[in-house]
Amino acid sequence: EIDQQGTLLQLAKILARPLPPSRFELLADQDWERSCLNTFEPMQFGKRLWVCPSWLEPPDPSATNILLDPGLAFGTGTHQTTALCLEWLEEANLTGKTIIDYGCGSGILAISALLLGASRVLCVDNDPQALAATKSNVEHNNIAVDRVMICHPDDVELTAQQHNVENGFELVIANILAAPLISLAPKLISLLAPKSELVMSGILHHQANDVSNAYKDQITFAPLTQRDEWVRLCGRRISSY
Repeated sequence: EIDQQGTLLQLAKILARPLPPSRFELLADQDWERSCLNTFEPMQFGKRLWVCPSWLEPPDPSATNILLDPGLAFGTGTHQTTALCLEWLEEANLTGKTIIDYGCGSGILAISALLLGASRVLCVDNDPQALAATKSNVEHNNIAVDRVMICHPDDVELTAQQHNVENGFELVIANILAAPLISLAPKLISLLAPKSELVMSGILHHQANDVSNAYKDQITFAPLTQRDEWVRLCGRRISSY
């Protein structure tokens, strides 16, 4: 039996603020993973990009369809920040570009970029499960292995050198969180080729100025794009090395 009042008091203490009205409901035990999968439907981003679970037929077989099942790594398209990045990729001209997906999670952004015309993508994450999920999802979408580089953040520069990316990437996309985006500013800027684009999300609206200020000496930003309380920042590197 749940100590409802005690649980609410503990939660309010952890959050350090009063809680909104709430209620408790006992649910019958079930296969929660299967229940979650049953609610996952194909999602459309822009005009030509779909994210589809493997057990369903794509609604538009002629569109750009990413086969992606929910898993342990972040990124299925359901979160506002992932959707913001997918919508940007769908509208961008990625043909032939070499891209880095910093904080790749499931690999959804990297796979989208490759299916939309990018030449190569370096997928970076500090979570081994994310790197494994990215590798599996790349294979599941029949993407040639020589178009994908996967590594830990400590190995970014070495991996880029080994794959002859010598003058920086033509697009850096990072869907992480505001605090790491701020601390990573020098690194992400250094990975950009001159006049190349930077796309960032995982940022709450009230954090946008702090994030953009960390990059303002090297990046010219366009007006932000917002979905609910989350925003996407897009800019272009303005200086050479």
